[in-house]
Amino acid sequence: MTAIARITLLSIMVLGLSACAVQRPEPTRTPLPPIPPSQPSPTPSTSPTPSKPSIPAKPAKPVPRTSASFAPPPGGNSHWDAKLGVYVLDDQTNTFYRQRTYYRWNNGWSRSISPNGPWEDTDIQGVPGGLGRKFGQ
Repeated sequence: MTAIARITLLSIMVLGLSACAVQRPEPTRTPLPPIPPSQPSPTPSTSPTPSKPSIPAKPAKPVPRTSASFAPPPGGNSHWDAKLGVYVLDDQTNTFYRQRTYYRWNNGWSRSISPNGPWEDTDIQGVPGGLGRKFGQ
């Protein structure tokens, strides 16, 4: 055998034996202690606690004051009624607003571009669908 062949054969044998060598497992690490809570936990007391005034519960879902799609009426106190799909004017009974038009129910529908009129009579086709369903027409 030539010298190069011997060196190659010895290299393969050494590499092969080193691959078969048994490796020791890493030592097991001890678990870390639990992280304490960020706020101190209350300690039970034996003295009676003073009664606090009850706070009324908040509604689960806050009622939006405005719509994401429609602008509120200019200069008027109103709130958005998602079920009706219109703004309800707070200071005028059965008066609603959507898309630059005011709607009023008074034993029939009328509409206007101002909350104070002049009012023009219209039928159910001239009002948003939620209003027609509310007033049973």
